[in-house]
Amino acid sequence: MAKYMLIMRASDEAHKAMENVSFDEILETMGRYNDELMKAGVLLAAEGLDPEVSVVVDYSSTPPLVTDGPYGETKELFGGFYLIDVPTLEEAVEWARRMPAGPGAKTEVRRIPSIDEFPAENEYVYREKAWRQQNGQL
Repeated sequence: MAKYMLIMRASDEAHKAMENVSFDEILETMGRYNDELMKAGVLLAAEGLDPEVSVVVDYSSTPPLVTDGPYGETKELFGGFYLIDVPTLEEAVEWARRMPAGPGAKTEVRRIPSIDEFPAENEYVYREKAWRQQNGQL
């Protein structure tokens, strides 16, 4: 099995299309999708992001510049994510295709490398692996 992150992005078009949809309807629709993921045994985590509480830390200066976020001039905003554990990229893509989203929304699918893919002799990889084992993450 491999972990994949399904990154939900929404444009102004997507936000406008959802303006008149009740929050209860959104919860019901996403809840059915979440339930499918849980029943299939592939869901590891799912979180939506607050569209208003955000800052951006820009490291192109010293000290880094902190401004209100999210990015104001982007065409798409990162609105939430799912972490799933499935055997292949194709299966992750299939789950992304089933996500209830409308025009202007996109989902980016990214594989998350396992800690075992990093050099085991590296001191920091070794420490992180030990920490993950201690916290039940391996």
